[in-house]
Amino acid sequence: MGGAELRTPAFVVDEGLLKRNLELLADVARRAGCKILLAQKAFSNYDLYPVLGQYLAGSTASGLYEARLGREEFGGEVHVFKPAYTEEEFEALLAVADHFVFNSPRQVEKYAARARAAGKQVGLRVNPEHSTQEGHAIYDPCAPGSRLGTTLANFDPAQLPLLDGLHMHTLCEQDSDDLESTVQALEEKFGPHLHGLKWLNLGGGHHITRPGYDMATLERCIRRAQHDWDVTVYLEPGEACALNAGYLLTRVLDVVQNGDTTIAILDASAACHMPDVIEMPYRPPLLDAGEAGEKACTVRLGGPTCLAGDIVGDYSFDAPLTEGDKLIFGDMAIYTTCKNNTFNGMPLPPIWLLGADGSCRELVHFGYQDFKMRLGAI
Repeated sequence: MGGAELRTPAFVVDEGLLKRNLELLADVARRAGCKILLAQKAFSNYDLYPVLGQYLAGSTASGLYEARLGREEFGGEVHVFKPAYTEEEFEALLAVADHFVFNSPRQVEKYAARARAAGKQVGLRVNPEHSTQEGHAIYDPCAPGSRLGTTLANFDPAQLPLLDGLHMHTLCEQDSDDLESTVQALEEKFGPHLHGLKWLNLGGGHHITRPGYDMATLERCIRRAQHDWDVTVYLEPGEACALNAGYLLTRVLDVVQNGDTTIAILDASAACHMPDVIEMPYRPPLLDAGEAGEKACTVRLGGPTCLAGDIVGDYSFDAPLTEGDKLIFGDMAIYTTCKNNTFNGMPLPPIWLLGADGSCRELVHFGYQDFKMRLGAI
């Protein structure tokens, strides 16, 4: 994939790299005897769901629309968690979800009996109050004062007959040593309540497909839960499913100078097309580029919106960038196409598939109506 044949900006999902991730996840599920689900919040390109469905047990959703997508396009089990459900959403979810995970005892009291009467599995998300993250509290469910998950002080053992399992999600792009310490914290706080339940969901944030990830510790944590509590163990990674399995192709529109800083204006936007670059923040990999100062020419890469902070980051190159140069960002299959927005009327990039056989085809193209239809009816 050289990028010369595709108009920019454009997302490209690499089917071969996606399958490589999925094979690693399927191996974990087979060896450890657990079930692994796709977290659709990270990757929702449903044209690829038939591929993912060959390796994974189902999908997880953060609300009605993702749950519908999982039921209609993925198959397998459909799990849903939301901090609080509306009555209308809950009723609609009864038709598409298999597992309901509630965030608080109040939500359990309100909905659990109806969910179980409809033949659904019911769980409660717990907060083991064991934070293992540094530097990005926005993605830390165990940060002090977090709204996510029930702490031990608010846990009601009297509700255990209404529950089939417990759920926790505490990690974000982390190795299994953090999972191990979190499972220990879970045992200390909630261990006595897990006996007699059917399942334990260890959530997502497991960086399983990253080179160097400690698989042995992950599998030890899974087997520990299976042995100690006699439960089925679920994992619901999103990032690990499509890590490094996509690209964003972009082009230099202009190069400007401000003092000692050289800035290239791209036709792709950090704010619109890769918002986690700003939110998390993080610096995406860029083909044939180095860290600032590593190569001869350091350039700040920015987007075309009016937002002053629409900046991808500072990169270095062997030669100065000029108008028309094409750049390829890596690791662009996750938290991109499912988080895009049209701020400033920015067009959404088309999504292409680089097939495992080397073919390349456009999955979807967006235009003006995709921007306009969200803003009115006339």
